[in-house]
Amino acid sequence: MAGDEKRFKRAFDSLHALAYFAPEVDAALVGAGLRPGRMPYFAGRSAAMGAVGAEVVAATFYNFNPEVVARTIPRAWTLATPAQVLDARVDGVDKALTRLLGDHVKGDDVAEAGELAREAADGCHGEGRPLYAAHAGLGWPGEPHLVLWHAITLLREHRGDGHIAALVLNGLSGIEAVLTHVATGVGFTADAAKLTRGWSDEQWAAAEAGLRDRGILDADGALTEEGVAVRDRVEAATEAAARGPWEHLGPEKTARLEELCRGLSKRVVEAGAFPAGVFAKGRP
Repeated sequence: MAGDEKRFKRAFDSLHALAYFAPEVDAALVGAGLRPGRMPYFAGRSAAMGAVGAEVVAATFYNFNPEVVARTIPRAWTLATPAQVLDARVDGVDKALTRLLGDHVKGDDVAEAGELAREAADGCHGEGRPLYAAHAGLGWPGEPHLVLWHAITLLREHRGDGHIAALVLNGLSGIEAVLTHVATGVGFTADAAKLTRGWSDEQWAAAEAGLRDRGILDADGALTEEGVAVRDRVEAATEAAARGPWEHLGPEKTARLEELCRGLSKRVVEAGAFPAGVFAKGRP
């Protein structure tokens, strides 16, 4: 089932990740009082946990530079309450999906996908998964397209919390996680990773040196045999920890949900959900 889960993750990722790129979501969060820039992302994704400090956000987001997080959190909560941020986020997602899907937003496939994704989310559990548990404590929206988005949010945060546990278990810090992910060659470039996650050239170089000393990277910055083994262990543990929703849903319904989400993802991508050259990447 692990391979099926990883393949399905690729099918539904864009349906959630569009919230981080859609101008409607950013406008709604700024309209609620947040400052433009990184604040809408950090506050929007963490608001389900309440008015937490920068340390909690950095811990649960993991691969972002804590110094960058601290520039916007907890200041965000002096500008808008978590409840206001959550309402604005859903309002923005509603507008974004309505634009991207057009009349199709009311389609039977959206409703069916929402029902199946919600059923899959019933197979998640909150033990040791703080970001998932926070979102699981929120009420379900009423509109089918928002049910689908919320369910996928739960599935992604459930997987993400398990992924962080796998990284900790395998001794990779936040910057080491994103750096070794870059070294696999299947995700971010180093420049993109430093820019989006907020790491300086000096911090990046120091982390590279530490990974070379541990035998995880070679002199050219590529993964060594041990480095490949570490990343393989991380991926295997992540997949194992993420099986619950799909075992709960069962293979036939999982296949149907994958089919539906692939079609819907294609629609939103073709409608311009992401800037040119940007697509949802795997988690470091």
